[in-house]
Amino acid sequence: MRRSPRLRRLESDWAALQRLRADSSLFEFSTPDASPAGPPETYLVRLRGRGVWKPDQGDRVLLREGHEIQIRLGAAYPRMIPELLWRTPIFHPNISANGVVCLGGYSTHWAPSLQLDELCVMLWDIARYANYDIGSPYNRAAAHWARTQTQFRFPLDSRPLRDRIARPAPGRGVETPAAITSPMLSAERAGASAAVITAELVFLDEPIVEAEVVGEDGWGRRGTPILYIG
Repeated sequence: MRRSPRLRRLESDWAALQRLRADSSLFEFSTPDASPAGPPETYLVRLRGRGVWKPDQGDRVLLREGHEIQIRLGAAYPRMIPELLWRTPIFHPNISANGVVCLGGYSTHWAPSLQLDELCVMLWDIARYANYDIGSPYNRAAAHWARTQTQFRFPLDSRPLRDRIARPAPGRGVETPAAITSPMLSAERAGASAAVITAELVFLDEPIVEAEVVGEDGWGRRGTPILYIG
């Protein structure tokens, strides 16, 4: 029986995510609704890297490790954009308080040729503030913070998602694959201050006032702190 274009695409995305998992120490995924009859249509993607969040009742923006995003490939995929929901706490101009993700121009002019592993690279760049747009934000408070903050240097995490194949050769700098970008502003184009300290220095030089890991997998869920930086 001839397979439909949608089925072939779902199979291709499934294979692409498995390759991405092999290429990355920062990426993991699960398939909660997988069926033995065919490739998955829902993924829980986990990104093991730095981002920021802001408690509802607090004034401080806090550094955290670990993100979880739900990706649903609806009946119209790949002609239509997947459904994205950020499930862990994050403070970002292009992610709403309830976890809705804006992909810039892709949100209104989706490119069906963009495969799921490429989308995950975009989500990683959003999480670490390598790619963000303060001009038309979903979260205005986060946009104002990103524009004016001097605590962190963007991107918050310098590692590419495919970090296992981005190793420097002897005597050479790090070579990374070509970046997958959305029509958002990069950290440099958004005017990140040259005077800010690096995220690495924040980890090393600032005392950790309290550290807590919640849940058996250590990821936590929305509203659960991972790190408090003094």
